[in-house]
Amino acid sequence: MRFDRETYFNYVRDVLFEGALTQVQVDGQGLILAIFENQYGGTPMTDKRWLAYMLATVFHETGYQMWPNTEQGSQEYLTSKSYYPYIGRGYVHLTWEDNYRDASAKLGLVDDRDLVVHPELALDSLIATRIMFRGMSEGWFTGAKLGQFFNDTTDNPIDARTIINGHGCDTKIAAYHDQFLTALDESMEGRKQ
Repeated sequence: MRFDRETYFNYVRDVLFEGALTQVQVDGQGLILAIFENQYGGTPMTDKRWLAYMLATVFHETGYQMWPNTEQGSQEYLTSKSYYPYIGRGYVHLTWEDNYRDASAKLGLVDDRDLVVHPELALDSLIATRIMFRGMSEGWFTGAKLGQFFNDTTDNPIDARTIINGHGCDTKIAAYHDQFLTALDESMEGRKQ
């Protein structure tokens, strides 16, 4: 499954990004699309609803930046967190030392790439993408997985929010999902007009 970038970006620019995209927003979405198309995420994915939901999650979690970032707050606020220095970082904001350790182990990140030793590497775009793809498909964050909410008999973007952290903003993210899914449908190469 491949997506025509011009069609995709024209759609999301107008519908989700108020008519303008930064280069960072283009780069982040381009990376996520490429990882999905080429199956580099570590978990085979063929359902574009999964991709749409990941894009919607990134749109929400990064404050529309579409690039890995750190949870919001001043340095004083962040250092006061009980889980510092393992604060929220990435596309889906990995938090807590155990989760950084688990992600490193599951992705085979060791030595200079170990997330426990170097938690800032959760901001690396490729690492953040792999954490998101595998974490959301394998249930790393809450035990809930993409396949529970999007499969042959289920299409449930509202309850899919439990993959990350409960039902906060579930209808808003489901609406983003619908828009990203339309963009993917419109831009899918080889689709019948």
